[in-house]
Amino acid sequence: MILAHGIEGVASHARWRAVAILDVYNLLIAIFLFVSPWLFAYANKAAQVDLLASGILVGLASAIAIATLSDWEEWLNLSLGVWLMLAPWVLGFSHARAMHMSVAVGGIVAYLAGLRLWLAHYRNPAEPQTP
Repeated sequence: MILAHGIEGVASHARWRAVAILDVYNLLIAIFLFVSPWLFAYANKAAQVDLLASGILVGLASAIAIATLSDWEEWLNLSLGVWLMLAPWVLGFSHARAMHMSVAVGGIVAYLAGLRLWLAHYRNPAEPQTP
């Protein structure tokens, strides 16, 4: 592989793998988010609908991000993570058990999306520059 792509090719492949795994984590979190209303039997209907819809959207954005490795999906996941953190107060389930799930999972989704964006655009000054 080094002969075919050179050192830069190996480094870029390693960077791609490190970045793509974050999208896989977000996809797994989306599946958990989607099934959480059934796992935890939330009584609040707004919380159920919000977590189901957010799980679907995060999952779709993560699946597309795995396939294309572009930035707009990560910005969408970052926005959805922030939404999940704010949703309990906006939708009125701030005193429900679902609030803790929404805030925690939203923070993880936002963190992973932000980390993915940072890793995709950060260039270590010690790495050799590719033309």
